[in-house]
Parts: sequence; C-alpha cells; structure tokens
Amino acid sequence: QVQLVESGGGSVQAGGSLRLSCTASGRGAYVMGWFRQAPGKERERVAAIAWHGGLTDYVDSVQGRFTISRDNDKNTIYLEMNKLKPEDTAVYYCAAAHLAAKPLSAFEFDYWGQGTQVTVSS
Repeated sequence: QVQLVESGGGSVQAGGSLRLSCTASGRGAYVMGWFRQAPGKERERVAAIAWHGGLTDYVDSVQGRFTISRDNDKNTIYLEMNKLKPEDTAVYYCAAAHLAAKPLSAFEFDYWGQGTQVTVSS
C-alpha cells in the first residue's frame, strides 16, 4: 500500500511554467505517473516513468513541454510543465503502479493521490 500526496499546482498565464511534486509514503517500488482530468472530460494519462527513471512516456500533447522525473531517495516524482497552454488546465493526479514486465504504456495504476489544480489563463 502506498499513499500519494501532490503539491505545486496553481494558476499561471499561458506560456508560463509550474512544477508539480508527488511524495509517496510506504515501502515498495512502483512505476509512477501523472494524469489529468479537465471539467467534462475523461481522465488522461500525461506521463509515466519507470522505477529506475530511465524510461519515460508522454502523451503527444505535452511532448517537448513537460518532463517527468523522480528521486527515489526522496520517494518523490516531479512534473516540470513549461510553455503551458489554457488546454492544460485540469486537476492533475499522481499515480503508482506495481512493477511488472510490460511496456510502460501498458501499465494500469493502482494508487492515486488526491489531485492538485492547475489553471492556465490565456
């Protein structure tokens, strides 16, 4: 079992930057990811990162603008978001998945944080 707590959300103008953090409590090694859900839309996977941090995966709409990273010593993952657009506005969730031998894109996530709001104004 792992508990996830996000921080770092806020309001920013288009073109600006934010960095989200997610700290995990509890033992274990997990694939970690960031998801987002905008009002009236389905939840969308934004990025994921393997346990060792050497593999990452991004949705096309954020490729080149967002960077996911992790510090396993601190049990924390990050999402650096640059060149933010109004369409990036959503509640962002951190998630964790048990390790398995499969592609990063195939993971389904087992644990979720409470979410943090990101609002980008034009």
